[in-house]
Amino acid sequence: MKFPTLFIQRSTRFGFSALLTLSLLSCTETKTKNVPTPVPPPPPTPVVNEEPKDYGQYTTLVWSDEFDGGSLNQSKWVQELGGGGWGNRELQNYTNSSDNTYFMGGNLVIEARKQQSGNNAYTSARLITKGKQTFQYGRIDVRAKLPKGKGIWPAIWMLGNDIDQNNWPKCGEIDIMELRGSQPREFLSTMHYANSAGNREYKGKTMPLDYDITDEFHIFSVVRSKDMLRFYLDGASQPYYTFTPSDVNGSPWPFNNPFFMILNVAVGGDFDGDPASNTVFPQQMQVDYVRYYQYK
Repeated sequence: MKFPTLFIQRSTRFGFSALLTLSLLSCTETKTKNVPTPVPPPPPTPVVNEEPKDYGQYTTLVWSDEFDGGSLNQSKWVQELGGGGWGNRELQNYTNSSDNTYFMGGNLVIEARKQQSGNNAYTSARLITKGKQTFQYGRIDVRAKLPKGKGIWPAIWMLGNDIDQNNWPKCGEIDIMELRGSQPREFLSTMHYANSAGNREYKGKTMPLDYDITDEFHIFSVVRSKDMLRFYLDGASQPYYTFTPSDVNGSPWPFNNPFFMILNVAVGGDFDGDPASNTVFPQQMQVDYVRYYQYK
């Protein structure tokens, strides 16, 4: 009578063992994890004013200097100093003297003088916004009256704000207006940049005129948008020159970066040669205002 009982107990233990084994096997079974579907990153946020619009649509004044204060606004401008030719065999020494930078009739005056300064026979001024204000996309207007004469070289231009990390020409240069003083019936707008080997390339336009541009004030403008620069004279409805990446033949394009502004009058050098015996001094570039506009 005890045998059946023992048999039942062993059978029960065997059954429990089998169930335990099956249970352990089920616990170690590999299961596919629930992997979430990858979410693509959001598109980059457009930079303000990167889309090109018509000249007249840039109506929000972001920054300006009207030069009405009677002295240079040190929160907006730095006076760069020195001579040494500035890479173009120029003859002037840039100073912070009131002989070379002053205000007259609500205008900034940058005056080039035949005046000995160290080893330089001429003095002038060069004002920059580096460290004070940079400009990216939008429209810049500069209303100015230009000087002339052989060897006189007024310029309204910009350099890439990363010049201390990416030296010229890698940082890029935008010459909104340059004038050869011996040729006052034309001016130039030129872009300088580096090719893939780091060597300077440049491209631009010489704008011919049927009048002497130094006779009166004119407005020189550049509208910067993503991958495009457009140049205007006196608020014309159409640009006289447009510059895009197709113009750099595959070279790096630095012109979407922030740039700073430069106003100066050079004397002599490679651009228009040295002054002639009949070049009149002093010569003045008068600037009524610099204005930076964007659209809403």
